[in-house]
Amino acid sequence: MEDRATGSRADQVLVDRLVAGDETALGELYDQHAGFVYGLALRVIGDKVAAEDVTQEVFVTFWQQPDRFDHQRGSMRAYLGTLTHRRSVDHIRREEARRRRETKTSHDPVPLPAVDEGVMEAVTNERLRAAVAALPDAQRQALELAYFHGHTYRQVAEILGIPEGTAKSRLRLALQRIAEALHPESSEQWA
Repeated sequence: MEDRATGSRADQVLVDRLVAGDETALGELYDQHAGFVYGLALRVIGDKVAAEDVTQEVFVTFWQQPDRFDHQRGSMRAYLGTLTHRRSVDHIRREEARRRRETKTSHDPVPLPAVDEGVMEAVTNERLRAAVAALPDAQRQALELAYFHGHTYRQVAEILGIPEGTAKSRLRLALQRIAEALHPESSEQWA
């Protein structure tokens, strides 16, 4: 019984020194209890690196709040053991939560990437070329002069040697057929 009382008084003196800001007291505390704290953390967690982290957390916490230790409630070893166990369990819970999040996100369906605009443009261009190629020669010539060479309908009429009204009609019919080929549902608006 006297050993426990002596230990409690020595623990309290050490705590009083820590409260006063004596850094050497923390070194003494660490030297006396680090093996115990690390061993307990290692048994609870089962990982050396994590046990080292918990050991460091325990002593930093004690350094920051030494006045939380009450020698009348138990020994320094018991207090550090309780603190170590709590920190170790917290570490395990954080790791479990992280693993659950990773597992959950690894099972979530991966959204398919949106169709690239370049791909859509290439498909549309191919369909446009096919629609232009399917036009009657007279309409295709008028369309190529107007839309691919930048001529007005008057210039198209002049180049082809046809009346302006005929050039307009050929262009309108060509555009209508292309619209039907590209968007069959939009052909009603051209009628």
